[in-house]
Amino acid sequence: MKFAENNDNITLQPVAYVRNHRPELQDDLWGDVVSEVVLVDTLAEEAFEGITEFSHLEIIFHFDRVPEEKIIQGARHPRGNQEWPLVGIFAQRGKNRPNRLGLTIVRLLERNGRTIRVVGLDAVDGTPVLDIKPVMREFLPREEIVQPEWSTELMSQYWK
Repeated sequence: MKFAENNDNITLQPVAYVRNHRPELQDDLWGDVVSEVVLVDTLAEEAFEGITEFSHLEIIFHFDRVPEEKIIQGARHPRGNQEWPLVGIFAQRGKNRPNRLGLTIVRLLERNGRTIRVVGLDAVDGTPVLDIKPVMREFLPREEIVQPEWSTELMSQYWK
């Protein structure tokens, strides 16, 4: 199947912004980070109605501080570590992706009006949030998760 490359642009607007005490991108130690996700003024507070019925949420965000020249189109050694294999950008979760999108499952702590508090969001203060979805068992994998050893090693300090 051939796809037409007609240079369609997709325009997205943030639905919220992240507020926390992590001002800079870091590779590890995200597990205890508590963040507020604050709705933009153009969305009604009711957008969060019913969200506290869920324990976990998926937060889709934009790595807005990754410069264009740092974007990886092909393959690289994860985190620049030559001991790990050369793998394509879509076989890793690095921030230097073509569309600079991040996706993390977080635990919901509470809602207060236009703000939700979550733990485990690996986004820095001021990060634009593009979407928020509740985690439902039926969307989680039904089979065993398989991954290479290098990714387990890479993630060993990520959520500490």
